[in-house]
Order: sequence, then C-alpha cells, then structure tokens
Amino acid sequence: MARALAGRAALMAVTLFGVAVVVFVLVRVAPGDPVAMMIGPGATPADILALRARYGLDGSIAAQFLIWLHAMSRGDFGTSISLRREVLGLIGERLPATLELAVCALALAFALGVVLAVLGVLQKRAFGAAALDGSVGLLLAVPDFVWALGLVLLLGVAVPLFPLSGRVDPSVGASFRTPFYLVESLLAGRWGVARDVGAHMIMPVLALALPLAAIVARVLKGALEQEMARDYVLLARVKGFSEARIVTREALRNAIGPTLALTGVQFTFLLGGTVIVERIFSYPGLGNMAIEAVINRDLPLIQGLVLMFGLLFILTNLCVDVAVATLNPRLRHA
Repeated sequence: MARALAGRAALMAVTLFGVAVVVFVLVRVAPGDPVAMMIGPGATPADILALRARYGLDGSIAAQFLIWLHAMSRGDFGTSISLRREVLGLIGERLPATLELAVCALALAFALGVVLAVLGVLQKRAFGAAALDGSVGLLLAVPDFVWALGLVLLLGVAVPLFPLSGRVDPSVGASFRTPFYLVESLLAGRWGVARDVGAHMIMPVLALALPLAAIVARVLKGALEQEMARDYVLLARVKGFSEARIVTREALRNAIGPTLALTGVQFTFLLGGTVIVERIFSYPGLGNMAIEAVINRDLPLIQGLVLMFGLLFILTNLCVDVAVATLNPRLRHA
C-alpha cells in the first residue's frame, strides 16, 4: 500500500503541473487585457509598460510561466490585479467558507440519500415505490443552480424564511478569530451566532445537496437490493427479524462501503458546483471570488484559484482511494 501511495503522490504532482500549464496558457490567450482594465484614462505608454512589468506581463508566455513557477515553489502565488492583495492570503480567507458549505452539503446529501434508499427498499406498494423513484429522478434531473434559484424564489421571496445573501448578518455584530465561522461559533458556544451563520447556509446547502442525494440514493438502493437477495438475509427472515431491522442493521452495513467511495468522489463535483451557487447567494467563498476574478481578468487570482480547486480535487480522490483500500482487506496489502 505504501508503494501505491508513493505512486499516487507522484501522479498528483504531474497532474497539478498539467493543470498549472493549461490554466496559465488559457488565461493568457483569452481575449481581454487586464492591464487595460485597471489603468486610468490618462495613463501614458510608460505607465502601461511599468504596470505590465510590475505584474510580470511584459515577457513571453514561456518566460512568464517559468517566473510564475519559480515563485510558486517559494509559496508566492502573486498579487491580485483587481484586489491588490496576495493571492494566497485571499484564498486562505475564502477557502474555509467554501469548505464549510461543501462539507455540510455532503453530510446532508448522504443522510438524505440513505433515507431515500432504505425507504425505497422497504416500500412494497407499487404506488409508493413509484413515488419514491419519481422523487429521486426529479432530484437528479434538476441541477444545483436551478434548485438555488427555486429556493430563492420560494424561501427567500415568497415565504422569506432565510437570508438571501451573505454569510452572517451584520446586525449580529459577531467577531471571529478564524475564517471557519460555523465551526468556531459552535465550539465557542455562541449559539445565536451559529444560528445566524446556519440560516445563511441553509439554502445554498440544500441546493448543492439535493442532486447529490439522488445519486447516493440510487447507488445505495441498488446495492441494498443485491444484499437483500443473499443467504444471510434469508436466514434473518427465518429467524423472524422484521424487514426494517434486516435492511437497517444487516444489509445496510454491507452495502454502505461502495456508496461511501462514490460519495467521496462526488465531493469533487460538489466543490465545482459551489461556483454558481455561491454567486446566486452572494456567498463569500472561493466560487464567488472565481467569477469576480474572471470578470476582472485577474490573471494571478484566476491561476491561484484554479490550482487550489485542482489540489482539492486531487487530495479528495487520494483520501477516497486510501479509505477504500483501508476498508477492503484485498487492497490493503496490494
């Protein structure tokens, strides 16, 4: 297993380098000049050349890439053109917000998916089974940004139960020591602040969780149906165990492994889905900042954000592989 992990680590480095090359070239061949967008109307050609030199945009693409790569090796991701701040610091401020959102959405999606799968297996009536399958199909067919818009109209406008934007209400007057608002407020026992932070997260979390819950429900239901045909289930029925007990205490334990692996892989797509959802709810995470960076043609910030998303995807897949290998004895000693 150690050899496999070393191989995966090497592959991670190669993949991340490939992502760096692709994003660096694409953002420079795309139309638009970031310097022209930030320069004043009375600037002279000398001012423009000086600004290009300041942000390292005065050389060839190959030269710019080598300079950028060398800087990254020292932990310097450059300075944001639009915000005039260090890219790494900006990412560090916004990353916790996106992680809290994604982790809460993943937990809700997994819990809801398990409930739907168990109910689907236990439901013996044709109408009830069809209704559950139709509900799962609806959740799967509607993308997360459509759910986000629907929740805004329903729970934010028609019946205003939850805040429409932001991460915490300014009227709360809360100060935080870390960017992990929800975790910090819960650990500190500041229940009013945690309630407000949670209220701002409910709609975006629901929008992200509903499509993923449908995927979890379908995969887990198929695995449960396979388990229900095995001999140990027949033996449990002979002993007089109820169907609910067989499903929840026997079959679910054996069927949950592949579903956990799938959920971990889907977490990478969940991170990508935060981009549009965060924009809809004006949620101050990486996704919202990525859209602003693209609009402003902020090359250093775009590069840093794409690399961060790539690193999150790679690390998530690595964690999933390690978890699967740990749970599977046949892979543990491979």
